[in-house]
Amino acid sequence: MVYFVRTAGPKDVDQVHKLLIETFHSAYDGIYGAETVEKLLQSWNSPSAIKERVGRKGGEFLVADSGRDIGGMGFAAVYPEMDKTVMLHQLYVKPSAQGEGVGRDLFAELETCFPNAEIMRVEVALQNERAISFYSRLGFVEVDRMEEFGGPNSGLPAVVMEKRLPQ
Repeated sequence: MVYFVRTAGPKDVDQVHKLLIETFHSAYDGIYGAETVEKLLQSWNSPSAIKERVGRKGGEFLVADSGRDIGGMGFAAVYPEMDKTVMLHQLYVKPSAQGEGVGRDLFAELETCFPNAEIMRVEVALQNERAISFYSRLGFVEVDRMEEFGGPNSGLPAVVMEKRLPQ
């Protein structure tokens, strides 16, 4: 299926929410268990949280749209604590569209959305080897590790990766 990358809007919230439910369970049930994944979905990916991100100043929320469905999504925003750094908060592709270049296409567009940024940073669940491999192929390198990915007391360790952006 062919997907076109475009900026997300409020009308996309429900489809993005469904996509995130499917992809989170596919990616993380085996790592954290379905119960923990449900809690993460409720706190990180509720429709209201998605809607807030879609309209956030200093951010870019993209979807891969076939005209019939949303096959992937990406959200990045300027990182307030680090000058010239953009945080890639989310990049998810539904399982049936993985391996078709959807994630690569979303990232390629996000990479161009912040012309003043020098670095893009992403935090990846330590056990998510597939995502770490994906980001490595895009040119990211590990720069740090953290014990509490997603917030205090999460118990979710992560790898911090960065990529220098073209100027």
